[in-house]
Amino acid sequence: MTITAPAEPQVDPAANGLPAWFTHDRFGMFIHWGLYALPARHEWVKNRERITDEDYQKYFDHFDPDLFDAADWARRAREAGMKYVVLTTKHHEGFALWDSALTDYKATNTPFGRDIVREFVDAVRAEGLRVGFYHSLIDWHHPDFTIDGVHPRRDDGESAIAALNEGRDMARYREYLHGQVTELLSDYGRIDYLFYDFSYRDNDHEDIWGGKGRDDWGSSELLELTRRLQPGIIVNDRLDLPGDIVTPEQYQPDKPMEVDGVQVPWEACQTLNGSWGYDRDNLNVKSTDLLVRMLVDGVSNNGNMLLNVGPTGRGEFDGVARTALAEIGSWMDRHARSVYGAGPSSFRAPAGTVYTQNGNRLYLHLFTWPFEHVHLPDLAGRVEYAQLLNDASEIHYREIPPGTRAQNTGLGGQPAGTLTLTLPIVRPDVAVPVVELFLRD
Repeated sequence: MTITAPAEPQVDPAANGLPAWFTHDRFGMFIHWGLYALPARHEWVKNRERITDEDYQKYFDHFDPDLFDAADWARRAREAGMKYVVLTTKHHEGFALWDSALTDYKATNTPFGRDIVREFVDAVRAEGLRVGFYHSLIDWHHPDFTIDGVHPRRDDGESAIAALNEGRDMARYREYLHGQVTELLSDYGRIDYLFYDFSYRDNDHEDIWGGKGRDDWGSSELLELTRRLQPGIIVNDRLDLPGDIVTPEQYQPDKPMEVDGVQVPWEACQTLNGSWGYDRDNLNVKSTDLLVRMLVDGVSNNGNMLLNVGPTGRGEFDGVARTALAEIGSWMDRHARSVYGAGPSSFRAPAGTVYTQNGNRLYLHLFTWPFEHVHLPDLAGRVEYAQLLNDASEIHYREIPPGTRAQNTGLGGQPAGTLTLTLPIVRPDVAVPVVELFLRD
């Protein structure tokens, strides 16, 4: 993923025909895995520590993830309530997880010797999930990729960089990039989603070494190739061209996203701990209730969530990831219908809550648990039944006329149109309690 600001996210406001599964399913798994799992210090370790190809080679020579089990990955994604899974086929380090005919820098040439992408797509489909590929536009290993402001060798000095760039040819690199995408979209069956990463024409180092964008990648031709090989595929917004969706990274939009004043579909990609690749010593872990709040808050603003796991160098999800996925799955087992097929509501939610809505069912997600009552604006006369979603236990509700005087044991009046719910004193033992409101026709 990115550590510098990418080009401005874009989506084509006039685009139509986004496959319905995307805005229905709402929740997917991102998997960042590559050689960087061995140093276990963030997926940008080669960049951060200015590691040369020669010094990075030891990770290639020792890549042998004996505990890798794609079926286990896919099963855990499904049990967490995720509906699609996106794998890094190649990250910025340039290491291919499939048996590419265009490079020797690939998983099948390591001690592991297996086509990881093949096993991944087979396992994901076996669980009934949709298949997505992440593919890096950047390649710090390729001999034709020119040194720029985000390259690990960026601080080598002007003369050294000039010497390194001598003979490098981005036209040849574009041919390689398009060739690898052709392999991925031709040899692995139906691919539902392609997450390109990333363009940076406007980065801080552009004046010194130049950023890279649509002309460097041949983005127009690459996008046409992608759609021709996989009709109906969803493509993100990081080719430095308008895409099908906007992809905010590691931040949570607080309202529906717009491009030129038009609401657009979006997907927030998020991590468990701030790192995409396995980061052994990173303890900055998000709690399960925070992750669930992020998911439903996104749905309330017409967005998806793509939650990342970085497998270890031996190929398994670590204990933190396994626990988080299991706990999210426990919540989704009882609350999924407030997520799948749901989206924003035109009703105004009280403070500390968000609404999602699917047809005549309105879902009140309580981020804080109030004492006994919650007041819902504009819903008086609109609700025919209410229940806690986790156990289908009835929730009583009433209207309290504005002029009602507060008594020793009675609530005072509420603004006209307000519906007051009476909640149990004891908060349900779930990450985020949800009240399901059945609206009148």
